[in-house]
Amino acid sequence: MARFLVKTEPSTYSFADLRRDKRTVWDGVSNPVALKHLATIRKGDTVIVYHTGDQKQAVGLAVAASDAYPDPKLGDPKRPVVDLAAGQPLPQPVTLAQVKADAALKTSDLARLPRLSVMPFSEAQFQRLLRLAGAQA
Repeated sequence: MARFLVKTEPSTYSFADLRRDKRTVWDGVSNPVALKHLATIRKGDTVIVYHTGDQKQAVGLAVAASDAYPDPKLGDPKRPVVDLAAGQPLPQPVTLAQVKADAALKTSDLARLPRLSVMPFSEAQFQRLLRLAGAQA
């Protein structure tokens, strides 16, 4: 299983919305690099949900409920989407400042590429983020 991080503006669609809905289609991605990463998500992969805007923090976990597939609304095979199922909130959010200050995470795409909305996370990075959040690995 792979690990990914997806970003969302909480005023548009928050982790709380995902928890309420239990499942959603993760769409609206347009950056070519983010689309490339989104296309590699497979059913069962773990996804960190990160709030952008004023919050700038990882807030919860989700699971890919499907492989990536072409967005049916757009009919463009180059614009994938994925179904996400809600997981648990992180015990404590992990801020971007914490990520940038952490030796294991400061080289992550989250710290280096702040505009990228979908990115892979290595297993080591994922485990470190969980530890910072106070979650059991």
